[in-house]
Amino acid sequence: MKIEIFKDEELMFNITKHELVPKHRIISEDEKQQLFVKLKISAEQMPKILKRDPVCRYLGAESGDVVEILRNSRTAGVSVYYKIVEDKIMKL
Repeated sequence: MKIEIFKDEELMFNITKHELVPKHRIISEDEKQQLFVKLKISAEQMPKILKRDPVCRYLGAESGDVVEILRNSRTAGVSVYYKIVEDKIMKL
C-alpha cells in the first residue's frame, strides 16, 4: 500500500484538469519494454521527470515508471512524449 501526503492547498483543484497540463498516464511494464525496443534505447537514455512532480505525485508514480505525456501541438496535432520517473536527477 502506498500513501501520498498532500497539503490542503495542493488539493484546492485537480491539476490534471488544468488546461495547461497535458494528459499524463503511467504505461505498463509490457508497454515500457516495447517502447525501449521500438526506440532502441535504454532507461538511462530517456528524458527524466521527478517523482515529486505534482502530476507524478497525483498518479502515484514510482521511480522507474514511464509516463506517457500527450501534448497538443499546433503543427503536429497531438505529440506523444515519454519520460522516466526518477527520485532525483543527477547532474554531470
